[in-house]
Amino acid sequence: MKFLTDYTEVTFAGLKHSFNVYSTLCEFTLPVFNTEVSIKFYGVIIAFGFLLAVLFGGRMAYKWKIDLNKMVDVLIYGTIGGIVGARLYYVIFEWDYYKNNLGDIFKIWNGGLAIYGGLIGGILLAYITCKKIDLNFYKLLDMCAMSFLIGQGIGRWGNYTNQEAFGTNTRMPWGMYSSKVAQYLADNQNALKEHGIIVDALKPVHPTFLYESIWCIIGFFIIYYICRNHYKFAGQLILTYGVIYGLERAVVEGFRTDSLYLLDTNIRISQLLSAVIAMLCLGILISKLYELKKNPVPYNPVERLPKDKDYIVDDSFSRREKGVIKRKEIAKKQIEKNKQKEQELKNGKNSKNN
Repeated sequence: MKFLTDYTEVTFAGLKHSFNVYSTLCEFTLPVFNTEVSIKFYGVIIAFGFLLAVLFGGRMAYKWKIDLNKMVDVLIYGTIGGIVGARLYYVIFEWDYYKNNLGDIFKIWNGGLAIYGGLIGGILLAYITCKKIDLNFYKLLDMCAMSFLIGQGIGRWGNYTNQEAFGTNTRMPWGMYSSKVAQYLADNQNALKEHGIIVDALKPVHPTFLYESIWCIIGFFIIYYICRNHYKFAGQLILTYGVIYGLERAVVEGFRTDSLYLLDTNIRISQLLSAVIAMLCLGILISKLYELKKNPVPYNPVERLPKDKDYIVDDSFSRREKGVIKRKEIAKKQIEKNKQKEQELKNGKNSKNN
């Protein structure tokens, strides 16, 4: 067994130190099949991000009183749909290559998983599963919004180990250079020029994987804050996710040199889709928040809070919701006191008259 093979020396313009980036964790031979097996860092990092996302999602499911058995069902089918969707999306828009290399379609460990394809496939199968097992789909999506960002923020570092998902030239101190990047750009000069992209293979490029990773981590904390303090309706968090991630991808995709294009045009598919998703989600979000401002209703991810109910407050309630409940209890006690005083006054008047 061999560990840490196939490395590339990566240099950042503002740093005086180079890094050896390994794409393969280990290689070994299966004796039964006499087959060479390589475990790539790309897959390991994505699996690690997926694991953290699942653990966080499980914690949220517990706090929101979502049936864990049902959640596992959705997770299994959603994961299958996500992997298949991510690969199909990529293969469809790179069909010129795969039609002559059909066997490579199944080699997902070499990269070639499109995030939007994964989201579409995963959400579609999750929706079908939720309908079958009677689970609130929008509540589940809200829970997944933060998990998505955890998985994406970590998973992008898999692109770093593969030295892919980078951008055009930059003079910024974080500009990245490696022989793999230079080789890719040199081999694809003509294809890039067809789409109006001029890039020097020997100069540093934008580490777009890093931009997206940082944006996703920031997005996670924004949505988590909203969840804890300003959660008003089911679907709010996934709509916020659509705005945050859609805006990021619409901007960052413009720097990338490995974009998938719409037919023979210069329109980047992911950039167009991102802009549409961001605007659509923002429109729905503003509409819903405006509606709730006119008719405010306190909301708890477990259930809507009825007007007359004694609440058992636990960790499933956000700080805002606890405040709403406390104000309701104070108001209820004040009303009871006022009624008691009115009754005492009436009794006092009646005793005088008698």
